[in-house]
Amino acid sequence: MKRSYFPRHCRALSGILVVMTLLFALSASAQTPSIEGTYQLVSRTLPNGTVLKPPDIMGLFTFTKTHANFNVVLKDATGKGSSFSMASTYKLTATEYSETRLFSISTDQIGGKDVVYDLPGKTQSAPVKMAGGRIEFQHPFEPVALVFEGNKMTATLEGGFVDVWEKVP
Repeated sequence: MKRSYFPRHCRALSGILVVMTLLFALSASAQTPSIEGTYQLVSRTLPNGTVLKPPDIMGLFTFTKTHANFNVVLKDATGKGSSFSMASTYKLTATEYSETRLFSISTDQIGGKDVVYDLPGKTQSAPVKMAGGRIEFQHPFEPVALVFEGNKMTATLEGGFVDVWEKVP
């Protein structure tokens, strides 16, 4: 007769622990929000009602599991342009969006300003609101509110613009 070196009550306890671990992992993954994907700028609505669309304004915003890359370029009626690009690492939970800005680059021919390179390496966070598949937070580095819902993202700068972005398939 073979003897088990793992007593019966220990086997039962280890089984319960396995089930509890799986349940915890499932509930945690169900609550962990995701904004992964590449979003393309569809339009920008200005306060006066003017709607800008490509090619006058173009942008891509990509989120991987850990990194964010944002690029937008705007061209005015005279052909002058301005642009903003940034790369960051980020973490999104059900309660907080935290971002570490690796670098950003801005140009502004329209405003007659020099190119600005910023390598801050700073981390900032903002609270997250979640409800019914909607994820909302104020961007921690920019005065822009972001809302993710389905395959759409909306970025709102109070008194400045409302951008509509769609996830690229």
